[in-house]
Amino acid sequence: MVTGEIIKDIPELKQIKVGLLHLFIQHTSASLAINENADPDVRGDMEAYFNHAIAENEPYYRHVLEGSDDMPAHIKAVVLGGDLTIPVSNGRLQMGIWQGVYLCEHRNSAGSRYIIATLNGE
Repeated sequence: MVTGEIIKDIPELKQIKVGLLHLFIQHTSASLAINENADPDVRGDMEAYFNHAIAENEPYYRHVLEGSDDMPAHIKAVVLGGDLTIPVSNGRLQMGIWQGVYLCEHRNSAGSRYIIATLNGE
């Protein structure tokens, strides 16, 4: 979960009375999602589900040069999505008490990931 990092890295957020924060991940094998932030089992269960539903080494995959986890990573990224828009008011993200922003890594071994944040409002 990256909610805390996002809030820390965007100090201008505190100045927004009413607005929107748009987050975009610059990668095709990772995604962004909002989900429960209280119980770490949720993250593990989500990963287990997606690894079962979108398995590696399927015989119909043709894009296999970058490893057995690459094509499933692309599919998972399309299913979950690469961007989020979150309302902001009075300097705070307007998410539910149990919600947090997840950076969902779909490769077994990945490098650094980058998120572009665009903040609009007054």
